[in-house]
Amino acid sequence: MTARKLLIALVVLASGCASPAAPTPTHTPAPSPALVPAESGPAMRLLYGPDADNVGDLYLPDNDADSLPVVVMVHGGGWQKALGSSYFAPISQAVADQGIAVWNIEYRRGTGNWADTLADVDNATEALATTVQEAAGGRLDLDRVHVAGHSAGGQLAAWLAGRHTLPASAPGAQPRVMPKSATIMAGVYDMARAATIGGDRFVPAFLGGMPDQVPDRYRVASPIDHLPIDVRVSALHGDSDKTVSVNQSTAYVDAARAAGDPAELTVLPGVGHDDFVRSGSVAWTTAVDTITEHAATLG
Repeated sequence: MTARKLLIALVVLASGCASPAAPTPTHTPAPSPALVPAESGPAMRLLYGPDADNVGDLYLPDNDADSLPVVVMVHGGGWQKALGSSYFAPISQAVADQGIAVWNIEYRRGTGNWADTLADVDNATEALATTVQEAAGGRLDLDRVHVAGHSAGGQLAAWLAGRHTLPASAPGAQPRVMPKSATIMAGVYDMARAATIGGDRFVPAFLGGMPDQVPDRYRVASPIDHLPIDVRVSALHGDSDKTVSVNQSTAYVDAARAAGDPAELTVLPGVGHDDFVRSGSVAWTTAVDTITEHAATLG
């Protein structure tokens, strides 16, 4: 065992770790010298807080790079308990195998748990500078942080990218670790639109009411209300999505561009909501390629 791997093992043990519009053409980026593709080892389970759900899985590529870009992966599942971070494990592994560090996070979720959920994804991201960096042997380049999320996790990832614009009293305000870019898969950006026009029952369950009942919560949680954020956001959405309307992505990108942000939209023909987590699908490949391209060009 190398000295670096021994250090990682000791940190993990000390932390108490336990052993998922018109279409825009897609492309596969050329290999970048900033990334060295390599098989990643088994994920390390790390704690970032006191709750049972305050955990994450860290994937490190098995290469000699001493400065790694890092992707924070945020799973979806309607902000409910039914789905956890394990469904983001395959895509996390695929990205890590491209020479990128990946931090696949879990968080508290459930009906009415909106403040804890937002606080957790913020705390998990902030842990990149402490617990996660220690476990990585200091290899994480915190000036090259990317966030990626699917569905409800897309809302949370987009919220992470814009949380620095929130008032000081809001969860996640005044962060130390700031993402430089984001890839959002079939995300919810406008919570009020989803709850009213979209008829999404999970949004009012998550936020504890309709927009006219708890307007302040909607303003804090809705990424579209935080623009401009000065972060590159790539919105990926299928035009056959029956769960989250593609209009969520088109409206966000239009608003972001109007505000001066470098947002971009890829609409995938015939792609449904869950295709982004089906290994080998067009949606999956597009997501992995987009995340990798972001990571290769950060800095």
